[in-house]
Amino acid sequence: MKNLLLTGFEPFLSFPINPTAKIVSALDGQEVGGYKITGLLLPVDYNSASERLLKKMRETEPDAIVSLGLAAGRSSITPERIAINCRDGAADNNGVALEDAPIVEGGPDGYLSTLPIRRMVNSLKESGFPAEVSNSAGTYLCNNVMYSAIHELAAANNRIPAGFVHIPASHELAVAGKKTIPSWSDRDLLDAVKVLIEVLE
Repeated sequence: MKNLLLTGFEPFLSFPINPTAKIVSALDGQEVGGYKITGLLLPVDYNSASERLLKKMRETEPDAIVSLGLAAGRSSITPERIAINCRDGAADNNGVALEDAPIVEGGPDGYLSTLPIRRMVNSLKESGFPAEVSNSAGTYLCNNVMYSAIHELAAANNRIPAGFVHIPASHELAVAGKKTIPSWSDRDLLDAVKVLIEVLE
């Protein structure tokens, strides 16, 4: 059986709950779509998030990597098309704020996802879940993690499927954060991620 590394993030900024953490915990050790899943919760920390991801990649030698992140305010599941070599924006959970900082000094400007993002979107829609391709992973930790993973794979000429998918808020987060934002049930979020995995080859 093939191995899948599935990552999510801890809560961050003004969000007291991160639904990706619950998904990663629920699927850790499970078998979905011919993959045995290894779950990894990442810190929202520029200095260690990528290090932890790359360490786990080297330890487990996965056949595919799907990283999940929260995009509060979005109403659809959105696989990301590209990660760019830039860190910029709000402070991380340790108060580190970066501006126009490269992820890899001298690295390529960007990396396209090697996940089957169009098939993922089509399969989600066929399963009744709103979905669309997103053309920007931003410049925060989500983009940082996606770029770092694909850069590592590219350096080793490793062509496994790898990339990033943003998910909407959960109902629990919307209530806890007292925010008027689109939200999905935990069950729908979990089932949608399973659909994403089942599309992988």
